[in-house]
Order: sequence, then C-alpha cells, then structure tokens
Amino acid sequence: MNPRERYTAVMHYQPRDRCPIMDFGFWDETLPIWQEQGYPAGADPDLFFGMDPQWRSCGCIMGLWPPFPGMQLVDEGETEIVQQNDGVIVQRGKFLGSIPRHLRHTLVDRESWNAFYKPRLRPDDPLRLPSGPAWEMQLAEWTRADRDYPLFIEGGSLYGVARNWFGLEGISEIMYDDRPLFEEIVETLADVVIAVLEHVLSAGIRPEAASMWEDMAYSGGPLMAPKLFQQILVPHYKRITGTLHKYGVDIVFLDCDGSIDMLAPLWLEAGVNTMFPIEVGKWKADPVEFRRRYGKDMRLMGGFDKHILMHGKDAIAREIARLAPLVEEGGYIPMPDHRVPPDVRLEDYIFYLNEAKRVWGNGLDNIKPTGQPVRPA
Repeated sequence: MNPRERYTAVMHYQPRDRCPIMDFGFWDETLPIWQEQGYPAGADPDLFFGMDPQWRSCGCIMGLWPPFPGMQLVDEGETEIVQQNDGVIVQRGKFLGSIPRHLRHTLVDRESWNAFYKPRLRPDDPLRLPSGPAWEMQLAEWTRADRDYPLFIEGGSLYGVARNWFGLEGISEIMYDDRPLFEEIVETLADVVIAVLEHVLSAGIRPEAASMWEDMAYSGGPLMAPKLFQQILVPHYKRITGTLHKYGVDIVFLDCDGSIDMLAPLWLEAGVNTMFPIEVGKWKADPVEFRRRYGKDMRLMGGFDKHILMHGKDAIAREIARLAPLVEEGGYIPMPDHRVPPDVRLEDYIFYLNEAKRVWGNGLDNIKPTGQPVRPA
C-alpha cells in the first residue's frame, strides 16, 4: 500500500498492511542539538529516520489577509520584542524559547476589531481565493489520480486564533462583557473557512482529511465553558463539517493540547471526529481510554507520552506494547503527543522508532531502514 491508501484504510477501519509510522515533529532546537549526537546537518527527518512521508496540505489563506507586518521592535540579546503577523506584540527567546510572552494586543474591543481585524477577514477577498497558472499547477498535482501521499485541507480555527489575538484574559472577558462581538468574530472566522473550502473543493480536490486547530484547554480542563462552547462554537463547527461532508471529506481532526475530556464529546457531536495529539500531561489522557469511552466513532492520532522517550528503552518498549492492540483495531495513528523536545537523546528516539516499526509497523518490510547516527569526529 502507498501512504495515501494506508492512511485511508487505517482511519476507516479497513484492512491494511500496517500502521503509518509518523511523527508530530520536533522542537526547533532538537535537530541542531542532535547534530552533536550524530544527526547529519540538513538531513530530511523522514528520510533519515525511515518514517512515512508526512501529510501535505492543500488550500488557500484562511487567516488574516493581509497579515500585520512582522518586525523586531527591541533586541534584548537572548530575547527580543517583536510584532507578530497577527498584530500581537510579544517577547520571545531566540534559542530554546517556549511560548512567547504576550505584552500588548492590537485587538481589545469592537472598535479595534472593526478597524484592524474585520477588514482582514473578508471571505470574498480574491487574494485568498487564487486563480491563474500557479493555481492550475497546484490543482493538477492535488488532483492526480496516482497521488500516493495523504492530502489534508485546513479546516480553520474558531477560538484558538481569536484567543491569540485577544490574549487569554482578553478573550475570557470579551465573551461575557461583549458576547455579540465574540459571536460575530466566530461567525466571521467560520465564513472565511467555508468560502475557502468551497473554492478549493469545488475545483475537484478530494483530500483525505481536514485539519483544525484550537489549543483551548490546559491541565485543568477547557479555557471556555462547555455551555458557551456548545451554544456559540458547535453550530459553526457543524457548518464547516457540513461543507466538508458535502464533498466527501469525512475525516476531520482537531489539534488541541491540554485536557480535552469535557470538549471531546461536543466536537464529536459537531462532526469533528478525530482527536490529536491526545496530550498525556499530568491528567494522564489516554487513547485507550478514549476508545473505550467513545468507541470507533472517534478516531485518534498521537497519545504516546513524549516524556517516556526520556525514561529509557524499557519504558519506551512497554508503552509501545501497551498501545499495540489499539493500533491493530484501527482508527488510530500513534505518535508522540507533541513535538519531540531536545532533552530526548537521539539514541533513544531511534530505539523508539525501530521498536514502533517492529510492533506497530508489522516489521516494515516496505519502508527504508532507519538511519544510524554517525559519531562526530
């Protein structure tokens, strides 16, 4: 089977030769640090590690257009203050940085929404709905009958991007202090997503899945009350998934970190049927438990605790074996529950992949062998 066929078979509980061997990716600093442990500079991770090719994305611009100009405002040495393309002023580290610290937000109320954001979210903006020779070339590639890789289309975000624009405190206040404004923002975001989906899918592209992003939960649960989530967001998720279903796209996965237990059934109700990355964290999220609770209606991606990669080969092998029955059942693609951090040793990551190939990948007779680290001179 090729990667496209394999992905489709796994996510529809159909017979397949094996499970895809994929990854979420790496921290920006991981591969440079691994170069000191033998990883070749400039090497392609999929080729070096012998993984299946990552999915590719099709589509058009669903975000702010035009973006705010990104620029450095203050150079502080190891950190810098920058304006991001979403209009947020942040302080961030230049190396081994984590989440940037928000300092100031352009979006604070209805006036700033109308002045700076709403004009950048026109669903009919021709620049977000391309045409011409370049678009025709993309269409020719994405609609090839012999395309052998899984293709995903972006399904947008109804809360996550707005939370970034307002900041967590700001959006938490605005949905109560000015609920009509919050509802207008959500509806506008959904309108943009649907316009882009119609433009792309009506051209004949048939992706294997749609991907959404929210990041609206933390270790204690959701950042938005489930009652408001159901009242405000669910109807617009249904609009988006309804558009996707009209064109035969029936796998819709959503990337949300944190404890999603209270939101997962509401997403499932709204047609979002695949949870990713099932971040383990302190609350011990578990793909096995998700399957027990929701059955085969909910597909799963992720759920291998990335911290186990730091606990040695025995711990890695035990977790791979524990997840094996769920892998065999289907509807599940295991991978680390977030990007691999630089404090994982290259040697242990290679062991993880080789063991995953042996157990989840049915021996992987039809994939390139894992590259071995070359000790630096």
